[in-house]
Amino acid sequence: MTDAYETVAGRGEASFEVRGSEFIGYASPAATAADAEAFVDTVRSEHQDATHNVPAYRVRVESGGPGDGYMLREYQSDDGEPTGSAGKPALNVLQQRDVENVVVVVTRYYGGTNLGVGGLARAYSRAVKDAVDAAGVVEERPQERFAVTVVYDDSGTVRGILEGADCEFDADYGEDVSFDVTVARADADALRERIQDATSGRADVE
Repeated sequence: MTDAYETVAGRGEASFEVRGSEFIGYASPAATAADAEAFVDTVRSEHQDATHNVPAYRVRVESGGPGDGYMLREYQSDDGEPTGSAGKPALNVLQQRDVENVVVVVTRYYGGTNLGVGGLARAYSRAVKDAVDAAGVVEERPQERFAVTVVYDDSGTVRGILEGADCEFDADYGEDVSFDVTVARADADALRERIQDATSGRADVE
């Protein structure tokens, strides 16, 4: 699995009616399964009076320690709809769009007319597609954070390296100077090495 992946840019929402039933699709980024579950709980609490709140998510999970690669955890539930008519179509959209670290919930308010398994599958698929489109899709690269602590004499050198690198950082000027660095995981080792080389190994990199 490559480091780069596609996910939603932010939260998205879309709604429509099918034969009296209202469908509201919600999409959100989720870095962990816990984030995904929390989003599902939030939507459910906002729509406690809904007939169904159907969740699905695809989230990267580290298969071992850092650098050991990832597995995709996938989850879906029909939440009381006929088997295979809701959760699976919702998850299928995420799989077809090949988005990861994303959670969706489709809220349905029943309108009095049964839609059948095919009709439900089409409606839940559409709600997820529309919500993902509303959120927008972006490419992400896994990030890594590390801290660098140096004496004042080396701080200008390290700051210059960080300012020239494709990373984000915060500097804390105390007794020593500490930099909190966030960088693409694929670039982290090389950046640490540059800092160590530039300071002749004096930098404390954690």
